[in-house]
Order: sequence, then C-alpha cells, then structure tokens
Amino acid sequence: MHQQQTAISDNVHFPWLIMVLMSSVTFVGILSELMPSGVLPQMMAELNISEVQGGNLVGYYAIASAIFAIPLVSLTMQFNRKILLLVLLAGFAVSNIVAGLSLHYTVIIFLRIIGGICAGVMWPMIAAYGMRLVNEEQHGKAIAVIMAGNTLGISLGMPIVTFIGNEYGWRTEFIALGIFILAIALLCIFVLPSTPGEKLTKSSSPFALLKIPAVLIVLLLTLLGVSAHYGVYVYITSLVDEIELAGGIESALLLFGAGSLISVLLAIKYTDLYLRLLTVAMFALLIVSMLVFILFGGTTGIAHFAFFLWGLSFGPLVTLFQAAVSRQVESAKDVATSVQSSAFNFSIMLATSGAGLLLGIYSPMVLTTMAIALAIPGLLISFFAKKTLS
Repeated sequence: MHQQQTAISDNVHFPWLIMVLMSSVTFVGILSELMPSGVLPQMMAELNISEVQGGNLVGYYAIASAIFAIPLVSLTMQFNRKILLLVLLAGFAVSNIVAGLSLHYTVIIFLRIIGGICAGVMWPMIAAYGMRLVNEEQHGKAIAVIMAGNTLGISLGMPIVTFIGNEYGWRTEFIALGIFILAIALLCIFVLPSTPGEKLTKSSSPFALLKIPAVLIVLLLTLLGVSAHYGVYVYITSLVDEIELAGGIESALLLFGAGSLISVLLAIKYTDLYLRLLTVAMFALLIVSMLVFILFGGTTGIAHFAFFLWGLSFGPLVTLFQAAVSRQVESAKDVATSVQSSAFNFSIMLATSGAGLLLGIYSPMVLTTMAIALAIPGLLISFFAKKTLS
C-alpha cells in the first residue's frame, strides 16, 4: 500500500508539461538533422549537386554534432540552462529558415554545420537539464519522456515533413520547420524554469569521465547498439527491396514506427526500475528480428512482424544509454551525456560507412548479419554488467 502511494505521489509531482515541451525540442532536433534525406532528389536537382554532395547535407551535420558536443558542452556548463536552450533553438530556427531561402549549396552546408553544432550541445544538455527538475528516482523517466521526441521525429515527424517537402517544395519544408521551432522557443520562455549552470571541475571533465570503467562500458554498449541498428536502418530501403516486402517501404516504416512508439512508452514507465533488463531485451529483440529476415526473407506477415520487433528494439536506444551513463556520475551530468552523445554520433558515422562498403560488395542481407555480430557481444556485456546497469 505504501509503495502504491509513493508511486502515485511520484506521478503527481512529475512535471509532465515541462518534460513534453522538452520532448518537442528533441522532436525538432532530429527533424533538423534528417529532413534533407526525404527530399534529396529535389535539392540535388535545384542546387545542381551530386548524390555525394546531397549526402553531405546530413553527413556534415552529424560530424559537427559529434566533434563539437564535448568541447562546447564543457564550455557552456556555467551558462543558465534555460538561456542556453533558447540560444540553441534560435540557432536551429535561423539555420533552417535561412537555408530555405538560400540559393547557394556552400551557404546551405555552412548553415547545416551551425545546426549540427547546436544539436551537439542540445542533445546532452537537455537530458541533464530535465534530470535536474525531478528527483533521482525519476531520472530515467525524465530522459525517456524527453528523448521520446527523437523516436516520434523519426517515426511520425519525418513522413509529415517529407510530405510537406514533396507537395510544396523543400524550401517550404525548411522554413516551416524553422517557424515551428520559433513557436517552441516562445513556449519555452514562459514554461521552462530558469536553472543555473554548474562549475566544471577536474573530476567532472570529459577526460576524468573516460577513466571510469563503468562509463567505458556504457560507451562500448553505445558503439555496439547504435552501429548494429543504424548500419541497417540507414539502408532500410535497400533491405525492403531485397526481400521484396509486400507494401514496400511504407508498410515497413509504419510497423517499425509502431514498435518504436510502444517501446518508448515502456521505457518511460520502466527505465528507472529495469534499466539492465530493458537493455538486454533491446539487444535480444534486434538479434531475433534480424534472424527472421535471414531465415524467412520477405514472407508476408512474418517479415512484417520482424519490422515491428525491430522497432520495439530501436525505440528506447537513446534513452537507455543516456540513462546508463548519467547513473555513473553525481554531478556534471551534461558532460557525461555529451561524451555518450558524441559516441552515439560517431557510431552512426562508422555504421553508415562500414555498411556502405559492405553493400558495395554483398547484397543488403549482409547488413542483418553485421547487426547480429554487433548485437551478440552487446547482449552479453549488458547481461553481465550488473553494477553498471543496476
């Protein structure tokens, strides 16, 4: 009875409005990064650029996020969290709106790099900002709600902005997202609490964190989990074509998105209680879904269920690893999550490059084998890392 009352009390005091608003920030953050991929043919034709140059519109953004996350999060540690977030939202808005108005590829690339730098600071700082607004028992829940915006952006936001881009032009898509970001910034001014920054000490520097064995374990799990997922996800269209899935990429993304949304809801509810179990389950579901693709190919129904299982595995990816790394430190959680965020982005780049090389030699099914090869050690490490993921 006492436990039930405590749970009810926790739910009452959980600042849902603030956390959902923060979730909208991660929603537009992922859209800012991935948006060009849905309208690349349009952008290539109008800007008269090659496929490689088109790919750089997303690639340079990710590289900027990975490179600048750790140094800039460390430099901005002392800044007021609310003011810093508003500055980052302004950066997102301006980079998207001006890119939508620009006629030159070089200018757009420069703006994409600015957007990437803002993202590199935003992803780790917003999770740490959210954790400071709740008690310790709700840290995982806070991260899960905030990072739900990332999954919603991939599963729901991308189809919407791609539709806008295809119907009204890619410039309209960029400008519309920029205006939407300004609206979120306006809400943040009135809703988000003002929170002071922290002093960066020697014990909380990125280099000090890298000496903590538990942090290194989380970074290794991040490398394995992210590489396994994104090595296949980036080339999901190739996989769908290879297995000749009934309903094509639309049905694959719909089922993948449905699975992701369900697992995000589960992560919100259970991350604080069962972090290790959820991490083991994430790797296990990935292995099972990839095995189904290998064994049953595009068999109608079975392959569709595999995309749903894969989505279940994919949904809590960001939440689990950010929650895990934040548990390893008492203060300067921004720096800890920035180290993890950089590892996340570098893992995406490694996975994309490695999978691209494999696709040049083998069929897309090789990517499912690669995912299994990366997920098995991830599963074993998660299972035995009782102290780290407790």
